[in-house]
Amino acid sequence: MLIKKRGKSQAALEFLTTYGWALMIIIIMIGVLAYFGVLSPSKLLPNRCNFGPEFPCLNYQISATGSTFKLRLRNGLAEPVTIDSISLATEGATAYTGCTPSGFSIPFTSWKAGNATDFTWTGCTGGGLVAGDKGKVLINIRYYPVSSGSTYTNEVKGEVFSTVI
Repeated sequence: MLIKKRGKSQAALEFLTTYGWALMIIIIMIGVLAYFGVLSPSKLLPNRCNFGPEFPCLNYQISATGSTFKLRLRNGLAEPVTIDSISLATEGATAYTGCTPSGFSIPFTSWKAGNATDFTWTGCTGGGLVAGDKGKVLINIRYYPVSSGSTYTNEVKGEVFSTVI
């Protein structure tokens, strides 16, 4: 009777050991794939530009080599607006700093309904953006309708997730 129980426990131990080795090999393979960047989900995700319906995104570009950020937006509101401020940030540990508007000034007044406008910032540094990798720039736009005045300021947040060139 005692010999029969030892055989069952030995079989159970061998069964668990075999599955343990298989599980360990799978974990090591996943670690190796992650280390070499094969499982990097950010490389698999498509480029995108998300804003509210107020300002549909038409085009965008993040440049690490030229230190520029370009954004083309359309005024999707039914009336002209004045942009009071536009702020840029990233999710990186270091701040996205030094971005100065180029070709437009804040406040950006009387942006007519339906018009598309190019916004370009130069001298942008930091933010953890590396050429060849995907980067995310967070944009916060404060605006108000021209007919209502600055007492009725609204805010729209957007993001650009794209390959940094």
